[in-house]
Amino acid sequence: MTQKRTKQARKAAVKTSKTEAASSNGLVVAQNSNSNNSNYHHHHTPALDHPAIHSNGRVAYTPKTHDSAYLRVRGARHHNLKNITVEMPKNSIVVISGLSGSGKSTLAFDTIYAEGQRRYVESLSAYARQFLEMMDKPDVDSIDGLSPAISIQQKTTAKNPRSTVSTTTEIYDYLRLLYARIGMPHCVGCGKKISTQSLDAICDSIMKMYEDTPILVLAPVVRRKKGTHEKVLEGARQDGFSRVRIDGEIISLGAGLKQKALDKNKWHMIEIIVDRMTPSPQERSRLFESVQSAINASHGTVMISVASKRTRQEEGGVPAESVFSQNNACTHCGLSVGDLEPRNFSFNSPFGMCDGCHGLGVKLQFDEDLVIPDKRLSLLEYPIKPWRGRYSAFKSEKLTRIAEYFGIDLMTPLERLSKKDMHTLLWGAPDTGLQRQRMSALTDPDQYEGVMNDLQRMFETTESESKREWLRAFMRDTPCNACAGLKLKPEPLAVLVGGKGIMDVCNMSIESCHGFFSSLVLSETDAYIARDILKEIKERLEFMMNVGLNYLTLDRRSSTLSGGESQRIRLATQIGSNLTGVLYVLDEPTIGLHQRDNARLIRTLTKLRNLGNTVIIVEHDEAVIRSSDWMIDLGPGAGVHGGHVVFEGTVSDMADESNGSPTGAYMCGKMQVSLHNHSRVPADGRNITVKGASEHNLKSIDVEIPLGRLVCVTGVSGSGKSTLVTDVLYKGAVKELYNPNTFPGAHKEITGLDAIDKVIEIDQSPIGRTPRSNPATYIGVFTPIRELFAQTQASLLRGYKPGQFSFNVKAGRCFACEGAGVKRIEMQFLSDVYVMCDECGGKRYNSETLAITYKTKTISDVLSMTVEEAMEFFSNVSSIHSKLQTLYDVGLGYIKLGQSSTTLSGGEAQRVKLASELSRPATRETLYILDEPTTGLHFADVQKLLDVLDRLVSMGNTIVVIEHNMDVIRNSDWIIDLGPEGGEGGGKVVCVGTPKQVARVKKSHTGRYLSEALLVQSGQ
Repeated sequence: MTQKRTKQARKAAVKTSKTEAASSNGLVVAQNSNSNNSNYHHHHTPALDHPAIHSNGRVAYTPKTHDSAYLRVRGARHHNLKNITVEMPKNSIVVISGLSGSGKSTLAFDTIYAEGQRRYVESLSAYARQFLEMMDKPDVDSIDGLSPAISIQQKTTAKNPRSTVSTTTEIYDYLRLLYARIGMPHCVGCGKKISTQSLDAICDSIMKMYEDTPILVLAPVVRRKKGTHEKVLEGARQDGFSRVRIDGEIISLGAGLKQKALDKNKWHMIEIIVDRMTPSPQERSRLFESVQSAINASHGTVMISVASKRTRQEEGGVPAESVFSQNNACTHCGLSVGDLEPRNFSFNSPFGMCDGCHGLGVKLQFDEDLVIPDKRLSLLEYPIKPWRGRYSAFKSEKLTRIAEYFGIDLMTPLERLSKKDMHTLLWGAPDTGLQRQRMSALTDPDQYEGVMNDLQRMFETTESESKREWLRAFMRDTPCNACAGLKLKPEPLAVLVGGKGIMDVCNMSIESCHGFFSSLVLSETDAYIARDILKEIKERLEFMMNVGLNYLTLDRRSSTLSGGESQRIRLATQIGSNLTGVLYVLDEPTIGLHQRDNARLIRTLTKLRNLGNTVIIVEHDEAVIRSSDWMIDLGPGAGVHGGHVVFEGTVSDMADESNGSPTGAYMCGKMQVSLHNHSRVPADGRNITVKGASEHNLKSIDVEIPLGRLVCVTGVSGSGKSTLVTDVLYKGAVKELYNPNTFPGAHKEITGLDAIDKVIEIDQSPIGRTPRSNPATYIGVFTPIRELFAQTQASLLRGYKPGQFSFNVKAGRCFACEGAGVKRIEMQFLSDVYVMCDECGGKRYNSETLAITYKTKTISDVLSMTVEEAMEFFSNVSSIHSKLQTLYDVGLGYIKLGQSSTTLSGGEAQRVKLASELSRPATRETLYILDEPTTGLHFADVQKLLDVLDRLVSMGNTIVVIEHNMDVIRNSDWIIDLGPEGGEGGGKVVCVGTPKQVARVKKSHTGRYLSEALLVQSGQ
């Protein structure tokens, strides 16, 4: 009834507005007969209200609501949508919610955005269209009122190592312009300031500094250079100058010069004496001519030296010598910078990039710990891992002879060798005469270059790609020695604004960077030049702070950002563009955000709407849902059980419990996410203790993790959660239990790992990167399915084995697509395109294999089943049903068994991995690491996830979860809260304890929101 009343009221308002417009203004609003044509663009004459007379006598018209104020989707049948029709008000925030798999992304992205993008691309020329990706036409009757659409999804912005936060947001472009226009260059040799001055400015400075003081006007022609410089002196004499100053001594260019022979092996300083004078207002013309002559003789530089023999103090503080230059060149060292341009500060341009790392900041080099993984071995025990194999005898024999000649004990473990001996073995011997003599005495005449240099040479010269790939296993990205990881040449790095170089600014957090530019003090001229540049920089920084990214540094690689961070960066960029009339489609922008930061994100979305845009958000966060203008809830279930419009209206209307919306039930408090009978045995005192964790922004913290518990690591974005759990704890455990070549984050030690037998990280990375990988193969259910088909009577008669039903084996797969079901078309610089195989129609198998059926279903039919359908189909086959049950338990009953892994979201991939763990025999003493497993989950799906996690913990395992979701946090056993802020303001342990204990800590942001969640849970 609520939905019906809402629609009737809206139609009445539209009808009234049309009538008023026609009667008051005499305008006829054209009714378009082609409203159902999805390709027809409507051009309505705006309906106008009664004219209002302003005080200035002008008539103002107020637009009334009309048909074009709504976005209407009619007959949407894409994927699992059940021929639905929805309408949503434009210039509003519209949230689409529902269970995972209910059709939210299908409606928002695959239908609305895809149609908007398709219409835009079709409006371009044929030439332009060939460079753009064309999306498939959605299965929908019509979409009316569609604006130009922009999609902002949970995907990293780029995998290019040169892409950073600053380049993605275009802040670096403005920084390059800023430093090129007002930057103050400094000498990379002596650190002195380099400046350019006009001739008049130089004269004014000299007059101000040396008025009424006898001075020498000098032209420095040789600055610290070796040689006799005969040509320089002869040239000065021919130009009419009579005296020079050589190394501080004044000499005549006549006979005195012949008596002054210069030592060609020493450094010399030569200045031509242009004039001797006393600056005064009456002598300004003479001073101008003398300075001009000096600048012409020295190509841009003039030196002023006090002519008297009195000391500097006796001159009343007048400098004994001063150098002025018209060039960006150091007057002391002679190093020239030249004119500054934005390209000089680009690490993607040869003009600015470091010559050592080509602007990457890191170099792929052989790592000592990977080359020699076990330093307890001696030279006789083949310690060099890359030299093992067919080259081991030759290489080791050569290394043994080298060690003998340099007196290195062959029996001593490498870890006990001196630094000098170890350096000789790894990097070669210093090039001294004695060592060259020893080298010549070797049976192998080649000079020893060291293990690391030998491997580097092998890597660079080999023509075998497989060998090069093998050698990469012993290499690691290390900071470039030439630029210390700063990516630029020394000259642009020495250009300062406000005392900081451009990369110093990029190394700052967004919040610190905003503070730096807000407090930057500039001269009147520089402030005028930089006013527009600084405005753009500060606005972009503010946008990112408003979406909760204040902790990121500008030089952070885009490839290291989470999906939520990347999405919010693009969102901030769109706000800065100030576009209006645009349809924005967002996919869970709250991912990775603490509850404290949600309010800032909501304000940003509101600002985007207030600019005159429509914002459609696929979201589960309660705060975002409540702040929306319009709500569409899909369901009621997932997969085949979803695709219906359960509710459509305002959030206040959703409070009516009779609407049957699963989302509404949780929003109104009728249902809650909780663990029933949540009473675990008290902790037995066993812990994993991380001591002195100091990676990234961690402040050398100590953390205890109780075993056999569900532990939540919480804190605001950027507080150090992922650094502690992933970089330190997980990698430290892997190094201890499996792979000694793993490099964990900086810490002192980790104790208590002997109490666990394995560690498993369940992240949101794809379960496979090609269409061949799918959930069935990942959890291991496809093997018993193939065995079942091989046991059918038809298979036994033909002699088919289980391999016949594998799309990775030639015998049964389609010859044309090689079992992929699709064909890959390479698009050169664009992403590869996959099209359905026209030979098998996407079924993957040849006709002989498809002739074998089990209960009338072929192997291809089984792969096309959803998990829920397959559970019913294989209900009597326990080996298959039990594995499928795990997928259903984690909320993935709607996905298909053969669904390509490339189509799974990060949250779905993570739950497939969880199902894989559940499908294994019961395990104990395993440490599971999860990073925001609630990503993309509805309230009901979070409940399923909690039940699964509780099930794993009940088996005796330990789960450490990085999480912001309050439902998971308040149902955990132990909380470790980091902060109190993000970036440099984080990295500390704010509090630890049970949810009730943390909720009482006022200084904890998590505790503040947790106390509210616990009150709601208790019904208060």
